[in-house]
Amino acid sequence: MAAATSCGRAALGALARDGGGAAARWRRLLPPGRPALPWLCARGAAAGPKPGPGRAVTVEVGGRKMELSSGKLAKFADGSAVVQLGDTAVMVTAVSKTRPSPSQFMPLVVDYRQKAAAAGRIPTNYLRRELGSTDKEILTSRVIDRSIRPLFPAGYFYDTQILCNLLAVDGVNDPDILAINGASAALALSDIPWNGPIGAVRVGLVDGETVINPTRKEMASSTLNLVVAGAAQNQVVMLEATAENILQQDFCHAIKVGVKQTQHIIQGIQQLVKEQGVVKRTVQKLFIAPEEIVELAKKLASNKIYAVFTDSSHDKISRDEAINKIRLETEEQLKEKFPEAEPYEIMESFNVVSKDIFRNLVLNEYRRCDGRDLTSLRDIKCEVNMFKMLHGSALFQRGQTQVLCTVTFDSLESSVKSDVISTAVSGIKEKNFMLHYEFPPYATNEIGKVTVMNRRELGHGALAERALKPVIPQDFPFTIRVTSEVLESNGSSSMASACGGSLALMDAGVPVSNAVAGVAIGLVTKCSQGKGDIEDYRLLTDILGIEDYYGDMDFKMAGTNKGITALQVDLKLPGIPIKIVVEAIQQATAAKREILQIMNQTLAKPRPNRKESGPVVETIHVPLSKRLRFVGPGAYNLKKLQAQTGVTVSQLDEETYSVFAPTPGAMHEAREFIGEICKDDQEVNLEFGAIYTATITEIRDSGVMVKLYPNMTPVLLHNSQLDQRKIKHPSALGLEVGQEIQVKYFGRDPTDGRMRLSRKILQSPASSSLKTLTDKNSIVLGGAVPQTSTPSQ
Repeated sequence: MAAATSCGRAALGALARDGGGAAARWRRLLPPGRPALPWLCARGAAAGPKPGPGRAVTVEVGGRKMELSSGKLAKFADGSAVVQLGDTAVMVTAVSKTRPSPSQFMPLVVDYRQKAAAAGRIPTNYLRRELGSTDKEILTSRVIDRSIRPLFPAGYFYDTQILCNLLAVDGVNDPDILAINGASAALALSDIPWNGPIGAVRVGLVDGETVINPTRKEMASSTLNLVVAGAAQNQVVMLEATAENILQQDFCHAIKVGVKQTQHIIQGIQQLVKEQGVVKRTVQKLFIAPEEIVELAKKLASNKIYAVFTDSSHDKISRDEAINKIRLETEEQLKEKFPEAEPYEIMESFNVVSKDIFRNLVLNEYRRCDGRDLTSLRDIKCEVNMFKMLHGSALFQRGQTQVLCTVTFDSLESSVKSDVISTAVSGIKEKNFMLHYEFPPYATNEIGKVTVMNRRELGHGALAERALKPVIPQDFPFTIRVTSEVLESNGSSSMASACGGSLALMDAGVPVSNAVAGVAIGLVTKCSQGKGDIEDYRLLTDILGIEDYYGDMDFKMAGTNKGITALQVDLKLPGIPIKIVVEAIQQATAAKREILQIMNQTLAKPRPNRKESGPVVETIHVPLSKRLRFVGPGAYNLKKLQAQTGVTVSQLDEETYSVFAPTPGAMHEAREFIGEICKDDQEVNLEFGAIYTATITEIRDSGVMVKLYPNMTPVLLHNSQLDQRKIKHPSALGLEVGQEIQVKYFGRDPTDGRMRLSRKILQSPASSSLKTLTDKNSIVLGGAVPQTSTPSQ
């Protein structure tokens, strides 16, 4: 297939260059009776020459210049574009098949890959090459997908792939925004049917001022990270944001500023399209239900469907079963009437009728299928401290959406470490707060294979994590992992995860600054027949799964009583006015406050203390002279301590260690272990330059092990310090175990605290002094640093 496609593209170029002669030559290469390249007709007028020399356009966005270019790289792709900001450059390609996919949806695949070479690094895995996709790559791919998917024509079921390759990363400008704009440019410059272009910018808020496409340094001090994808005429296509309790009015202002800046990018892409004379291909078929089948389905099933959707006694399962029963009956009748119709046309005709009835109920009668009005919440129930042994837990139930959240504490060593490429791009090396979202198949009464986390689970978990992260204290002594397991799902499980996660954190005793709640807002619109402009619309608070399926928008917002912490907007429309977005924020804010009031009735503030079963952290002061005794040869003591007690030991500075124990019992065992290895920890304070009598305890090839006093840990007296003559083994001097020798004390090595002794120096005339000092300088558990003792004479 790949070879045939390559040959076909070569034939296309040849036909365009010298017409019939090239066509005749290609026919001679084909078997007798086979038509010459029949698939070429699918591209219609697009079967012209590829773009000529590379073209570029520069647009000013937020006071800086962004360059968009095409026609130089990856010319075999249907569309290719390079976007550059500063010294960061991203190439994006778009390819779409000319034959329809068997899938009954838009088979769009977006892959954003971080190339190590672009950041001037080599991957650190064992193969030293890029392997599987990282979380950052998957989340960026989802943002690009959500930005471009709404603009494909309805019924365009052709395999389409967008690939984003990082060409260069300067560590100043984030490449993800460039990738969205590159995808827009590649699709607009290709012959793929697409109703773009779009533009995308990142909006930050630094010292109360909005900043467009902030640098990495500016983002470090920004209280807002908002990605805005906009279409022509100031339409909003996609929003994704993380904020530190931003006020509603500041958030709306940032969206307006961002949408305005996207218009410059859109105009630049339109200029490139005009210069290249792009003509879109004529597709074989758009998978849209035929009008005559839809009309018959409407006559057969409208009343039955209306009766189901207006019966508020139905729950998710019974409503789905009732609709499926009507579907099967109607499809059988449609097949009898239209025996030559394709299966998709029959199914889609019923879907069109169901969707129209559902939407008209909302638009015309202000009715929802569960009996609520447009701004009402479902019944909410909350529980905390579900299981005694868990560090923190909560059960959040909203209607038929049920989420169990748990909190687990672990050592700071358990924090998530970023790969070197993500670190070079984003600057974030590790994070000590994470939220993992799980959506098992039983949550929707289905059977499925439980495998690793998919893209949807990763995206939903990242949204809930962003909602909670701003309220987590920066100096918390543990790594926090929140797990959110969806037990029942009927709409907005990610926002339920934010609510349940907030309760679980407070139950665990995490001193969060505020409680967090989230809600999903839906949209149902009525568009004009000709231009497609929105004539009328309804916003729905706390949407069900079916309202998300039949609606036009999934608007998720989370925050505290004060402001907004996270927002995500996905659309099925090619854009909506800013006015609707602002109204949705206002409606979500009112619902969020109502949810917080209900949550506060269960747990209004964090528990003052963590649970007794929770982990414990203590610090140990280890004087430099005692580090070898504490750590042991080859870290033997530390390894044994961790293996026997389960604690984790990490070094904080030169003389301080942190001991993390998963339970108080483990910390008690660790204290006993440390006390055991340090029970003989007594050292006579020695005077620099004094001569002492040492006892040999062991003969080694490199020297002899000696003790200056009984409780002392033996130290090595190296061969080079045994005699003025150069020797290879202590036996050359007749030394034996138990023999006493005179040595001179020269203090301790400043790097590892080892004693420095010499016998060789005594073989030349030298003065000696001896002072017996008995003060202790011991290892202290619990963080108290001992004061320096005063020698006694």
